[in-house]
Amino acid sequence: MKLWGGRFTKPTNQLVDEYTASIHFDKKLATYDIKGSLAHVAMLEKCAILSEGDAKEITAGLKIVLEKINNGEAVLSEEQEDIHMNVEKLLIDEIGPVGGKLHTGRSRNDQVALDMRLYLRDALMDISQLVANLQGALLEQAKKNIDTVLPGYTHLQRAQPVLFSHHMLAYVFMLQRDVERLGDSWKRVNKSPLGAGALAGTTFGIDREFVADQLGFDGICENSLDAVSDRDFVVEFLGNAALISTHLSRLCEELVQWSSAEFNFIELDDAFCTGSSMMPQKKNPDVAELVRGKTGRIYGNLIGMLTTLKGLPLAYNKDMQEDKEGMFDTVETLKGALALFAPMMETMHVKKENMYEAVRNDFSNATDLADYLVGKGMAFRESHAVVGEIVLHCIQHNKYLLDMKLEEIIGFSSIIEEDVFDFLTPEAVVNARNVAGGTAKNRVEEQISKAEKNLKETENRLAEWAEQIN
Repeated sequence: MKLWGGRFTKPTNQLVDEYTASIHFDKKLATYDIKGSLAHVAMLEKCAILSEGDAKEITAGLKIVLEKINNGEAVLSEEQEDIHMNVEKLLIDEIGPVGGKLHTGRSRNDQVALDMRLYLRDALMDISQLVANLQGALLEQAKKNIDTVLPGYTHLQRAQPVLFSHHMLAYVFMLQRDVERLGDSWKRVNKSPLGAGALAGTTFGIDREFVADQLGFDGICENSLDAVSDRDFVVEFLGNAALISTHLSRLCEELVQWSSAEFNFIELDDAFCTGSSMMPQKKNPDVAELVRGKTGRIYGNLIGMLTTLKGLPLAYNKDMQEDKEGMFDTVETLKGALALFAPMMETMHVKKENMYEAVRNDFSNATDLADYLVGKGMAFRESHAVVGEIVLHCIQHNKYLLDMKLEEIIGFSSIIEEDVFDFLTPEAVVNARNVAGGTAKNRVEEQISKAEKNLKETENRLAEWAEQIN
């Protein structure tokens, strides 16, 4: 008989067991379920709801059950539906009827909410660390390529030159916002729902704050109905994960482009590429492509969770069993992508000469020629028109601005002087952007220092989290 089967006259249909069981995926919560149960038992003893002897016996039994689950000795049964009932059944099998006292003062509703928060708390730490590792890899590429000039694009058209380091740092700061969002969501994940019971609390004189403190939470969920029905913390995580995936996907798109023969700006290490079954010359950026592809999967998990929640009344409903698989899948998918991304970026070869040649052979210095004319007293709108004519002339004569002769360019405006070409080299164009956040080398060095400071702060925050929950 099921542990809750006292009021039933017949067993559930086997198809119902198979359809409603969650043990095949919520077994991931076993460690967290037992961790929460150990804190719950300690609280029941403290509040004299359990005797010292019963508490010790249950505590010892839970540790044995955990060991058996971890080494594969325990059999997790679909008949017991979920990890909570399986753990309790295994405990009773191990220590006898006293194991049935474990569930005093709690429900599976507050229990599963607790387990998910404990699981997600660890996931936030792991993912934050992996994002920081990727930031570190991007920073190293920025330092190694502090003088490398890259064509900058808008509308996928050559726009203005930038330092390659500047481009890498754009992703470093993008990922910094992701780390900060994960840190902010920690505040809402790290609250204990245990003690909310099924929906209304419990008649036993429990100490919710004690359990929260034992488990390293910052406090308790203040309302019992909200405590068991809240999955905002899951939605928030899935949303943050979707945004991280967006950022990874954008970088993947550039890696795919840059590694093509048409761009030929980078080469990804062989360890992060695959070949073709038919074409022996191929070297495909499959890791980048797959990370880009799995972004849609992570988006789907977010939309699925929002859709599940949107029509649910308070408090707990069986629909909420659907909150786990998408969360687990997102955690594993994102962790897998991030774990690959850092070494892929560390080993990426940057083809500096090709990037420079691309910048040298385009019109991305045209804005600087317009600015040069403004500096000589011409109105910008007029200078824009003059430079447009010069560019058209170059296109018609198959040349670029730096290929023009002085007498040729002076023909478009008498205020142009011999120093014009000093303003149009890729290095000059880059370093002219000497504003905070700009692509001038000294400004990029400032950004590197700021990014290194941010990484140190992330490291300190993760150390604080680890100390709090261990």
